[in-house]
Amino acid sequence: MASETVSATATSGHCLCGHVRFQFSGEQTWACYCHCHDCRRNCAAPVVAFIGTRLDQFQWQTGGVDGQSPKFYASSPGVKRFFCDQCGTPMAFQADHYDGEIHLYAPTLADPESFSPQFHVHHDSKLPWLTLDDGLHCYGGSAPNDEKDRV
Repeated sequence: MASETVSATATSGHCLCGHVRFQFSGEQTWACYCHCHDCRRNCAAPVVAFIGTRLDQFQWQTGGVDGQSPKFYASSPGVKRFFCDQCGTPMAFQADHYDGEIHLYAPTLADPESFSPQFHVHHDSKLPWLTLDDGLHCYGGSAPNDEKDRV
């Protein structure tokens, strides 16, 4: 997985230093902005952009080793926040309540310009000084667990 794009149907990305890479095939399950306190703290950002995929279509590569997951921090029960232990780049969010999915930070995509968010989650936690008038659906808390029920 040395190249940015493995095939026409694969999506890839990497951390700042390139030590942690990922790729997935197939359609995304998730494309949103998250306003929750934990995501904002984890990324030191006023809002975080995520793209999700099914775990069975996803693969990590760390330190040149295919299938090797990067380090993670268990930020709460059932939640892992993956990061590069070389440069510190936050890479992904994985939670038991979104079974079979992983949510990647959209700016880590090889082509982040292709990201097209579909909704906001935890909008009730949005910082009051952040103004986003994009017309996307806003969930007050989490989005539905079943991707078919998401806007």
